[in-house]
Amino acid sequence: MVSSDQRRRQLAREKYLRQQQRRQEARQKARRRNTVIAASLAVVLAAGGAVYASVALTDGGTKGSDDAGASGTPTPSASESTTPEPAMAVDGKATYTMALKTNVGDISIAMDAAKTPRTVNSFKHLADKKYFDGTKCHRLTTEGIFVLQCGDPKGDGTGGPGYTIPDENLDSLGKAGANGSVTFAAGTVAMANTGQPGTGGSQFFLVYKDTKLPPSYTPFGKIDAAGLKAVQEVAKAGVEGGAKDGAPKKAVTIEKATVTKK
Repeated sequence: MVSSDQRRRQLAREKYLRQQQRRQEARQKARRRNTVIAASLAVVLAAGGAVYASVALTDGGTKGSDDAGASGTPTPSASESTTPEPAMAVDGKATYTMALKTNVGDISIAMDAAKTPRTVNSFKHLADKKYFDGTKCHRLTTEGIFVLQCGDPKGDGTGGPGYTIPDENLDSLGKAGANGSVTFAAGTVAMANTGQPGTGGSQFFLVYKDTKLPPSYTPFGKIDAAGLKAVQEVAKAGVEGGAKDGAPKKAVTIEKATVTKK
C-alpha cells in the first residue's frame, strides 16, 4: 500500500515533470518563432555582404555582416572602421535631393537633413567623391521583404566607406507592433546595417512595396514616383535564377549620383 508521504512525493514529481515538459515546449515554440522571424528579415538589409543572408540589412564594409531582405539577409565580412566620419558640411535645416542616374531610369530621393543630418551629410560627402558612380545594386528581395539594395562599391554586399554613421530617425515610422516590426512604406529609402546599432555605412535599400521590418534601419529618404516605378519594374523582372533573394535579373547600375540642396 502506498503511504501518504509516498503519494505526495509521487504527485510532486509528476507536477515537476509536467512543468519541465511545458518549459521545453515553450522553448521549442520560441525557437520556431525566432527562426521564422529571422528568415523573413534576413533577406532585406545587408549593409556589407550579399544582400542579407540572415536577418539584418547590413552594410558589408563596416563592423558586421550585411544583408537585407525578405527571404534571407546577406551578411558582409566584419571590418573595423578605418576612416573618420566626414565632418558636417550640410545645412541641418535644409532638404536635399539625391539624384541617381541609372541604366533603368532616373531615381530622385528627397532627404531631410533636419531629421537625418549625419546620414545626409555622409551621402553628400560620398556622392561628391563619385563614390557611387559605376556601382551596381547588388540585391533584390521579392518575398517577405520587398527591397532593392544598393551602395556597395564591391557589388557583393561586403563593401563600405571605411567608417560608420549613427542611426537616426528610428521612431519616425511609429511604434513597433507585437511582432516587433513597423511598416516601411513603398518609396522609403533606408540605411542597411550589420544588425548592430550605429553600423550604417554606404549601403542603402529602396522599398518598392510596403515592407515589415524592425525599426532598426534609418529611414532617410523618399523616392519620387518615376523612380519608384523604375524600381518596381526591376522587381517585376525578378531575381537571377528564379530565387527570391539575390542579384536582380534586370541588372541595375548607378551611373552617376549627385546630392544637391533644394
